[in-house]
Amino acid sequence: METTSRSVAQPPAAEGGQQVPAARRAVDGYLRASFPWYGLDEAFTGPRWLMQVGTAADGAVEHGSIGHGDEPSLRGDVAAEDRERFAVVVTVAANPSRRSADGTGLLEATTVSSAAWLAGVGLLSFTWPGQMDHSLRDDWLEQQTETAWELADDLDGPEWSTLSLPVDGVPTPFHYRESEYGWVLAGSTQQGVHVGAYGRGMSAYGLGFAAIKDIAAYE
Repeated sequence: METTSRSVAQPPAAEGGQQVPAARRAVDGYLRASFPWYGLDEAFTGPRWLMQVGTAADGAVEHGSIGHGDEPSLRGDVAAEDRERFAVVVTVAANPSRRSADGTGLLEATTVSSAAWLAGVGLLSFTWPGQMDHSLRDDWLEQQTETAWELADDLDGPEWSTLSLPVDGVPTPFHYRESEYGWVLAGSTQQGVHVGAYGRGMSAYGLGFAAIKDIAAYE
């Protein structure tokens, strides 16, 4: 999936040179999407927060993440990791293989594997093994990122099990795996998007997903 990640905390200033409030800037990225966003359903009553959107080369929004629970601490804070309870839901537009907007290339199709890959890498972004030497971290991250890609590309492999969870109230099969760092899952909805999720300290077995009625409410 050929996308570029864009932090929603770094948009342009407003007219007249005034900075747009951070929350307003954040939600603007989500509002540009042509697909519905997903989060945990109403059974979850804790905090919810916007993270970032990812765009294709032509600027079209292709995926994004929404957090639930405790905002994860910086990697390496082992004491904090033990206390954190969070789940992040990744929404990926279900797109076929297609030409880029400028006609110069071909964009890969997005699939359930795309959602699994983004969720796997998302979990890594909040994870460092305890007591790892700083000089080894880049090597560890590169190795684990490659592993996450290989796992996402083999959803029928032994590392994955099947978990049924409600999506918009409908039981839906998900590919699910656990690791020492947390859990990852991925599946598809009836609304033309793939959903991935990852978390730590919060069991995946009791979760449900639902389309967000008003993403602007996160402003």
